[in-house]
Amino acid sequence: MSKNMMKAVQIHAYGGPDVLHYEDAPVPEIGPGEVLVRVHAVGVNPPDWYLRDGYSALPPEWQPQLSFPIILGTDISGVVEAVAGDVTAFTVGDTVYSMVRFFSTGESQAYAQYVSVPAEQLALKPAGIDHIHAAGAPMSLLTAWQFMVEVGHEEPNPLQPNPHVPVALAGKKVLVNGAAGGVGHFAVQVAKLKGAHVTAVASGKHEALLRELGADEFIDYTRTRPEDISRDLDLVIDAVGGANSSRFLKAIKSGGALFPVFPLGFTGAEEAAKLGITVSATQVRSNGRQLTELASLLNDGSIQVVLDSTFSLSDARKAHERAAKGHIQGKIVLIND
Repeated sequence: MSKNMMKAVQIHAYGGPDVLHYEDAPVPEIGPGEVLVRVHAVGVNPPDWYLRDGYSALPPEWQPQLSFPIILGTDISGVVEAVAGDVTAFTVGDTVYSMVRFFSTGESQAYAQYVSVPAEQLALKPAGIDHIHAAGAPMSLLTAWQFMVEVGHEEPNPLQPNPHVPVALAGKKVLVNGAAGGVGHFAVQVAKLKGAHVTAVASGKHEALLRELGADEFIDYTRTRPEDISRDLDLVIDAVGGANSSRFLKAIKSGGALFPVFPLGFTGAEEAAKLGITVSATQVRSNGRQLTELASLLNDGSIQVVLDSTFSLSDARKAHERAAKGHIQGKIVLIND
């Protein structure tokens, strides 16, 4: 393979995991303000399989019109290989991590041996964790942080008229649904870190982990419907989201809030308004400054990255098959070996 070529996971058509192909692709060129990163590990996230199947869950007018082949993936940890002449914040050899160019559908291109990254979206990797754990953090942790602490951008959400505003967490009763997943396990930790009383909702096999991560209470949804036994909550972070999010409204106090991470299909707007409950979401965006702030929390163990499983980059198909089975505990990560 020439020095201008690399291995990457590409798709040439939309479909299931079988459309993922590990093959030769050109090494990306860097433009002004960009850094070339040699990728050591790649985090796997829901937008990866949404893009793989052409965002089929979205209305047709929202589905992206892209040219094949497409390299999937957004979350990387690796080492700086080259920097553009105008980049001063990073130098060759720096260990870094990033959520690359999100939300710009099809432009992130992280399932690869090399990726170009805008410098403002890059941060030094937390020294206290390895590349595999660092690659598991960016999208899921930024989602939790931007929903719960600081949005960090002013991009409008087309699904709601008002900007998303996080709520103060100290002393509040917070319930996290889907607490064992990628966003959920970070949401539990962020809420606890900020002084909330946290109830985690997941299946029973995740209880020990979630209590270790700081959950004060645990509800096994396979045995008990959380909305039937929870009352006077200040905030529900529904990391599952969708049409069923409205079931939590009866468990939230007037003046409280419901933040569905996946807001498509929410049906309880009128009921929420009558109850005085704010329903709000935001779309996670790349932010190197926030990743720098979060690196210190990852470095000292204040926030931990839980790994569900790891696969070789060449086995990205198997990673997507694992994701399709659901009941993920933490993060799936691809290793570039």
